[in-house]
Amino acid sequence: MSCRVVDVMRCFIAIDMPGNIKDAIAGFIEKCGPNSKGLRWVPAENVHLTLKFLGDVKEDLIPEIEKRLALICMRRDVFNINIRGAGAFPNFKYPNVLWIGIDESEELKKLYEDIEESMSDLGFEKEDRKFSPHLTIGRVKDRKGTEPVIKGLYAFKDTFWGSIEVNEVLLMRSILKTTGAEYSKIAGFKLFKG
Repeated sequence: MSCRVVDVMRCFIAIDMPGNIKDAIAGFIEKCGPNSKGLRWVPAENVHLTLKFLGDVKEDLIPEIEKRLALICMRRDVFNINIRGAGAFPNFKYPNVLWIGIDESEELKKLYEDIEESMSDLGFEKEDRKFSPHLTIGRVKDRKGTEPVIKGLYAFKDTFWGSIEVNEVLLMRSILKTTGAEYSKIAGFKLFKG
């Protein structure tokens, strides 16, 4: 009797950002000093809005995840969100994660809640934190020497980066490498354009 090895992949569900937003973020990183010690910037092409981090997923579960996401997106209309502000988690004084903000949106919140509900039915744990939509642009490894960058980021805390149309949700794969995470698209699901 042969035992089939079930492959596992690290996955997340996200909304990609258009080129103009990625370019604006790349320009911001360039201004802040792309080689800041103690900071690991997220390459601008990787910047996205995470709706749900699934973690390690068995490959044979992927078709069911895809089916559920397709169903959710079919029931949702295309909508817009505003990219605004910048900040740090937990705060500017003790930054661990640097982010660009997203204005509150009822449609985005509902989409997130539908995905949370649907994925919890498949055994993925629900988030215990309140949904706080953001684009991660950097991670602080060592706070020494990051003050100029944090000051630069603070200056952008009220900046309007642009408005984007949310018309697709992506199921993504993440491969962790020493150079950082490498992302690839598994599947995309279009929202309804009425």
